[in-house]
Amino acid sequence: MTVHLKRSLGLASLVLTGIVMVQPTAPMPVFGVLYQTAHGHVVLTVLIALVAMLFTAFSYGYMARAYPSAGSAYTYVTREIHPSLGFLVGWSMLMDYLINPLICTVWSAKAAIALLHMGPEWLWDLGFAALFTLINLRRIRATARTNAVLTAAMGAVIVAMIAAAVRYVFAHGPVSGAGLLRPLYDPQTFSFQAVRAGASTAVLTYIGFDGISTLAEEVKDPRRNIMRATVLICLITGILSAIEVYAGQIVWPAGKAFRDVDTAYVEVAQVAGGAALSIAVNLTLLVATMGSGAGAQLAGARLLYGMGRDQVLPRSFFGALNRELAIPVWNILLIGVLSFAGALVVTYGLGADLLNFGALLGFMGVNAAAFMHYFWRGDRKLWPHAVVPVLGFLVCALLWWNLSWLAKAWGFAWSVAGIAYGAWRTNGFRRSISFSEPQE
Repeated sequence: MTVHLKRSLGLASLVLTGIVMVQPTAPMPVFGVLYQTAHGHVVLTVLIALVAMLFTAFSYGYMARAYPSAGSAYTYVTREIHPSLGFLVGWSMLMDYLINPLICTVWSAKAAIALLHMGPEWLWDLGFAALFTLINLRRIRATARTNAVLTAAMGAVIVAMIAAAVRYVFAHGPVSGAGLLRPLYDPQTFSFQAVRAGASTAVLTYIGFDGISTLAEEVKDPRRNIMRATVLICLITGILSAIEVYAGQIVWPAGKAFRDVDTAYVEVAQVAGGAALSIAVNLTLLVATMGSGAGAQLAGARLLYGMGRDQVLPRSFFGALNRELAIPVWNILLIGVLSFAGALVVTYGLGADLLNFGALLGFMGVNAAAFMHYFWRGDRKLWPHAVVPVLGFLVCALLWWNLSWLAKAWGFAWSVAGIAYGAWRTNGFRRSISFSEPQE
């Protein structure tokens, strides 16, 4: 009997899954860096990044409507442009999905040690890698329920932080209009160059929204719901992120330096609500990172499944589904093992840099595929079908060009390894790749 992925996710579950993948607290870890880079205009950079990423979100929605299958960017580029380019995009996105659970394992282990003062670190690495794997070794509907619980817990702490910020502001003197507008525009520190640089960094707040497109074969009515969910996730993330960083900025005195920019938001929580809120925010960031790591593993397993089913990777392993659970168990286990092994040798900083290389290449590929499908070859050449993907491609290309040289070096090394493997697997990219049609 043939086993298929099961369509069991509705729009609400899909949006919750995507929000957990992105993290409801996404701007908190990078708050200090944005504050420093953009000279205090954190809210403005988050909103600019939201507009930029919405173009790519629409392109993802367009392509999921055309190809509701599990391979995401890999599938879109392969079928719409060329199998060789699709393989390279899939290979680049694969690095993104493998690195994300790895760095989440690293960060979670360090956060747990900092909170509990217990070690050794390798044992925490093993524990979190195993936890992410166990979360995903269940039916997709069970994973969706877990996402709902995680989202509710993180949302409660975010509400507590916002309430504490409002209480703090009103308790410390009169509130002026200029003070309330300072997070958006401060004439004393405003700089176009600084805001532009900050906006490039703020895009990291949205990285991960594309992961839900890998679940297209497990979604009810994917041609409509993937588009809706992708755009909704970007909008919700952007609005929520703007509120979070706004609350942080109105509490923190203008121009005051942080002890550590990496933990700046925790310092803000300490000022707004004392030690209890600071600990709660720290725990929330840990929970959010755990949700993001499990979500990235979920998406990565589906990407590997799509590439295995198309025989780009060995189908007997990567394209296999468990008959009872209807999930790619071997892929989930493989990513879990790699997350633990990689956490022993890869630093969080290097892993975070590598995330952008694969993600932005994948985004460019999706925008190019959307342009080709809906405008270049489309029967109805509507201007949104040209403008939206072109702008999305250009924004992502600019961001990719500004990556650090170290990230580019490691990224190119991964790409060369992929080209070598792909050439061997397809006899110099001359052999065609067979596609398995998704279950409707």
